[in-house]
Amino acid sequence: QVQLVESGGGLVQAGASLRLSCAASGRTFGTSAMGWFRQAPGKEREFVAAISYSGAYTYYSDSVKGRFTISRDNAKNTVFLQMNSLKPEDTAVYYCAARQASSGSRRQSDYNYWGQGTQVTVSS
Repeated sequence: QVQLVESGGGLVQAGASLRLSCAASGRTFGTSAMGWFRQAPGKEREFVAAISYSGAYTYYSDSVKGRFTISRDNAKNTVFLQMNSLKPEDTAVYYCAARQASSGSRRQSDYNYWGQGTQVTVSS
């Protein structure tokens, strides 16, 4: 069993940066690929970024590529999402997810565990 707790969300102005963290419990973190997803009001949850278990491979949605960076610290059981040049359309609840596999995935159904989410609001 893996428990995920996100933090770092908040209210910022357009152009600002935020760093989200996701702390994981359980011994399988180091062998689990991780992902970030988001859900804006009235919209379906969508893929944002993913990272392989080792951190060697990363994946991004086109909407965040070049602005967001996913990383992980396996010694601290934590995955991060550095978000730069934030836009109002980035406003959403951001979810961390763990997948019991080595490679990341863009599909929500591939993930076994989910956090409760953290709100990110970007004002114009």
